[in-house]
Amino acid sequence: MENQRNEHLWRKAQSRVAFKRHVITYVLVNAGFWILYFVMRTQPWGGRIHPWPIWPMLGWGIGLASHYFNAYGKDDQQSKVEAEYKKLMQER
Repeated sequence: MENQRNEHLWRKAQSRVAFKRHVITYVLVNAGFWILYFVMRTQPWGGRIHPWPIWPMLGWGIGLASHYFNAYGKDDQQSKVEAEYKKLMQER
């Protein structure tokens, strides 16, 4: 007997793996930004620099949060689609 995979669960698993890769990339790139910032601060002109890595962290963090809720959220899109389909069928 062949093992059939549930496509919904397969897509959910792929989404979670992609989210974990996204987190690793976020941490590494933003750590690089902060290292660059602190290196720039050591320059004679560095005292005038504001902590600019905050802005990419904030913007990217919003996207990361969205990715998290898509991968781990309790909101089950499939059940909503099925409920809407049943509603449409009853209207026919």
